Amino acid sequence: MEKLTQAKAQLNKLVVGREKEIDFMLIALIQGGHVLLESVPGSGKTWMAKAFAGSFAGRFQRIQFTPDVLPSDVTGIRFFNPKTQEFELRPGPVQTNLLLADEINRATPRTQSSLLESMEEKQATIDGETIQLPDPFIVIATQNPVESQQGTFPLPAAQLDRFLFRLEIGYPGYQEELSIIRDFRGNFSHKKEILPAASVEDVRKWRVAAGEVAVHEDIETYILELVRATREHPAIELGLSSRAALALVQAAQGQAFMEGRQFVTPDDVKYILEPVAVHRLMLTAEGMLVHEPLAVLQEILNSVASPVEAF
Repeated sequence: MEKLTQAKAQLNKLVVGREKEIDFMLIALIQGGHVLLESVPGSGKTWMAKAFAGSFAGRFQRIQFTPDVLPSDVTGIRFFNPKTQEFELRPGPVQTNLLLADEINRATPRTQSSLLESMEEKQATIDGETIQLPDPFIVIATQNPVESQQGTFPLPAAQLDRFLFRLEIGYPGYQEELSIIRDFRGNFSHKKEILPAASVEDVRKWRVAAGEVAVHEDIETYILELVRATREHPAIELGLSSRAALALVQAAQGQAFMEGRQFVTPDDVKYILEPVAVHRLMLTAEGMLVHEPLAVLQEILNSVASPVEAF
C-alpha cells in the first residue's frame, strides 16, 4: 500500500484538482478495467493519461485516432519481408501495458471494433493468429462531447460496455485553475519529470489483494437489485448487463482496497455506481425528452433499499 499511496500523491501533484478521477483510474488499473475520459478540449485529458502512465514502470503507447486510422494500425499486421523472403509479424500499439486511445470517437466503427477483442479478452488476432497482450493491459480513451457530428463516430453500446468507468471531467475550481496557470506557466506539461512510483509487479500484487476483498452476499444482492431495476425502469430501453454487474463488484472491491479495508460496504457501491453505470444506460425516446441518465440512476438508487447490517 505504501507504493500505491506514493503513486496517488505524485499524480495529485502532477494533475491538479482531479483527486476523485485519479482514484477511479487507480481502481481501473488495479482491477484491469478501462477508462473513458470525456470533457471539453483543453481540460487536460491527455496530460492526465500520460502522467498516469508515467507513474508506473510499464510500457505506454498512444494512438491519435483520426478517420483514416486502420484496424491494422491498432492491432498490428503481418507483412512480407523481401530480405528474408518470409512473412513477419509487426505488433501494433495494443502490445503495451497502458494504451492511450486519444479522441477515440474520431475513429471509424471498423477501427473502433478492432479494440473490442483486446479490451475484453486481453488478446489480439492478426491474420488468424491470436497473440496475448501484456499483463496488465488497460485502455484509457478520451473523447470530446462537443465535437460536431462531421468526422466523429459515437461509440456503440458494445464498446461503451467494455469501459469500467466513464469519467466526465468538468472545469476546475477557481483556486485549482489558478494553480494550473501558475505551475505550468513557462513549464509545459511534456517537460515535467515523471518518475515511476510503482512497478508492473506491484500492480499485479494489488490486483490479487483487491480480489481477496470480501463481498457479503447482502452486497451481492444489493448490486443485483440495482442492476435489475435498470432493466425494469420505464424510461430505460437498455439497462445494465451482466458485465456491468461484475464491473460494479470489481469496482467496489477496488474502492474498498483503496480505503485499506478487507470488505465492501454499501457506501462503496454507491460511490462507484455513477461512473460504472451511467454510460451503459440507454433511455427510451420518450425518456430522453424528460430525463437525464444520471437522474434516472439516482431515482433507482433511492428506490432500492441499502443493506443496513454492520460490515
